Amino acid sequence: MNANPRVALVAAGVTSLRPMRDTDLDAVMAIEVRAYPFPWTRGIFRDCLHAGYSMWVHERDGAIVGYGVLSVAVGEAHVLNLCTAPGGEGQGLGQRMLHALLKIARSQRAQRVFLEVRPSNPRAIDLYQRCGFNEIGRRPRYYPATGGREDAIVMAMELLDA
Repeated sequence: MNANPRVALVAAGVTSLRPMRDTDLDAVMAIEVRAYPFPWTRGIFRDCLHAGYSMWVHERDGAIVGYGVLSVAVGEAHVLNLCTAPGGEGQGLGQRMLHALLKIARSQRAQRVFLEVRPSNPRAIDLYQRCGFNEIGRRPRYYPATGGREDAIVMAMELLDA
């Protein structure tokens, strides 16, 4: 039995996952600009939707509380964006979304999944490591940052048959 009632509620299905739609972009952008100092633009989200990327939202009581974006091509997948609304962290939402994206990658026959993460984001790094990702390299000066640029940690995970 889980002693944390918030986690128990999440696990009990109070939240749901569904494909992202154009009509979700206002809510997604509201989260994106609160979550990141250098957010994606509405145009990036729209372009990903129209390109057919796997884009999912996490809903609770009809409100979007997180989202994920996955690209799959030629046997490889790339987690492009994974975000939980500020204030909703620590409830398992990011892990649930990541597991859903990995399931989609497997269903599309991806053999490995890549992602980039900021070294200044230890919570995300911990999530990815707990889910089986390993650091495979760095991209120097990849992300915009206050006063310059920040490297990206490149992580990967092999998708073995379940």
